[in-house]
Amino acid sequence: MQQYAELIHDYSRNNYRLMTREPNGMLAHPFIVPGSKTYSNSLWDWDSWLTNIAVRQIMKDNDDCDPWFAACEKGCILNFLEHTTDEGKMPITITPDSTLPDLNSRQKTNIHKPCLAQHAAFIIRENSGDAEWLRPYVHKLKAFVRYYRENMYHAETGLYFWLDDLAIGVDNDPCTFYRPEGSSASIYLNCMMYQELLSMAYICRLMGEGSTEYEAEAAGLKDAVNEHLWDERNGFYYSADLNLLPINPDQWLHRGKPRHWSCLIQRIDCWSGFMAMWAGIADKERAQRMVSENLLKPELFNGNYGICTLAKTEKMYCIVKSGNPSCWLGPVWGISNYMCYRGLMNYGFTEAATELAMKTIRLFGEDLQKCGELHEYYHPDTGEGVNNPGFQNWNLLVNNMIAELEGRSVVKEVEVSI
Repeated sequence: MQQYAELIHDYSRNNYRLMTREPNGMLAHPFIVPGSKTYSNSLWDWDSWLTNIAVRQIMKDNDDCDPWFAACEKGCILNFLEHTTDEGKMPITITPDSTLPDLNSRQKTNIHKPCLAQHAAFIIRENSGDAEWLRPYVHKLKAFVRYYRENMYHAETGLYFWLDDLAIGVDNDPCTFYRPEGSSASIYLNCMMYQELLSMAYICRLMGEGSTEYEAEAAGLKDAVNEHLWDERNGFYYSADLNLLPINPDQWLHRGKPRHWSCLIQRIDCWSGFMAMWAGIADKERAQRMVSENLLKPELFNGNYGICTLAKTEKMYCIVKSGNPSCWLGPVWGISNYMCYRGLMNYGFTEAATELAMKTIRLFGEDLQKCGELHEYYHPDTGEGVNNPGFQNWNLLVNNMIAELEGRSVVKEVEVSI
């Protein structure tokens, strides 16, 4: 295993500087890209955030204090905020020489995932609390979060939903993909939004502005997730279907007994249910059930090389090469392994976390040994790369796992209190 860790260290050290770009075209600030080959000129939403965390670890491991990279990580935030409308619409991705979608259009479609405040907060923490570079743009950041509240919030449940199935992160998650517009209260989305609200509160406190609004919203969202997305029968968090007929007291068929439920839980075993541990939403008893009844079972999520993104028992389970959307119907992804690992560590499941980290190190070590590069996603049983050779991005978060296993200082996206 040490040999694989050294291969990963060498590969990361030789490649991380290739993941930055000069200002160009419509992007006025330097920025981070997901890889030196794949997606090599585009700024992406959650990709830039998680790549930033990985590269910070690589820099720490190599005693590298690089002012250029510091400019690039801030540039990711500023480039997005400078292309955000006053209404709060923010693009999911920007390529310097491309034309952005018409963000002023009244058409509603998904925007940048709720991780920009988290990304900004991470940079601020890594720079000893310096937030002044962000101050001129805070109004745009507030508008971004407000857009979610005003357009993607389901008042009856207190949950957030995707407007459609475009670029939902877990690209073809059956809970949202091919589902009616506005119908999916995704567990992934709601866990991300919970941490986004907490990050907004943190930033507002640093700015000397009121944070109680965001703190209260985060607390309310946590309660809503635990009420509506936890399934006591299976000991797991799921997404929910909001696509219900409205309660109409004048409708003859329904008025005798109107529904008393505000959503229907979608019992589709998707890895993102474990994000309730990553976000710190689950309590310790629920986390224990999630681990023992779901994560550790090989017939569900526990593959030879990590976490199956869709449980093997699901009819939709499928290991296939695809892109845009990429396949999340079972393959192992570096990011799902990492987020599940971080959730396990948050709750003190050190043995299970170590096992998952070792699987991830072996997965990437074997790929580097065989191919000299990494892939976007992998077969959970054989470890064979399925798609996109040369993909780096959040795969490099394996360095954060290695550092923790070796007892060294670890870069984390957030400290979660349980």
